[in-house]
Amino acid sequence: MQEQKKKIFSLTPVEVLAGYANGVFPMGDSKNTVDWYEADPRAVLPVKNPDDGLKITRSLKQVLKKNIFEIKINTAFGEVIHFCSRRNETWINKTIIDAYTELNKLGYAHSIEAWREGKLAGGLYGVALRGAFFGESMFYKEPYASKVCVVKLYDLLKKNRYRLFDIQMITPVFKSFGAVHISKKEYLAELKDAMHADGKFEY
Repeated sequence: MQEQKKKIFSLTPVEVLAGYANGVFPMGDSKNTVDWYEADPRAVLPVKNPDDGLKITRSLKQVLKKNIFEIKINTAFGEVIHFCSRRNETWINKTIIDAYTELNKLGYAHSIEAWREGKLAGGLYGVALRGAFFGESMFYKEPYASKVCVVKLYDLLKKNRYRLFDIQMITPVFKSFGAVHISKKEYLAELKDAMHADGKFEY
């Protein structure tokens, strides 16, 4: 992962969207400043082609079949991003939280939430811009809660004909879903294509 710019002390929604549109993303630090980064290779979940689909493990299929969690969208964005930030080393500082909370109010940042017995069990958040969705982070309090949110999000992106599902870097969870690496050149071409699409985050 490569750093792109010097540290900044504020971050506006317009700057975040412009960064995504140009292939970079912001990450915060413990001093509440932010740097811009790019990943090469870049990790994505293929979503554009009709035959693209998630790889779902047998155990996750059983959880989905049982409908253990109630899935909601954008009902607790603040809670989701705060829970995502609660880790030993986090890039989700106050500057990031403030910017993405505002993006949520503007209709760009979204949270997918798994609820069980009235309590938030897991979730994820990211940003939808034209024909691309940029996944940022996820958390879980109960097993499979965040994975169920990934499945819901993926289905939503397919339904709305999104062309790019960017996850920046592959984690074991996303590797199990079928995430792949593509080169910077390939990513920028996919991004350009997505920025010319008219995606709508409808649910």
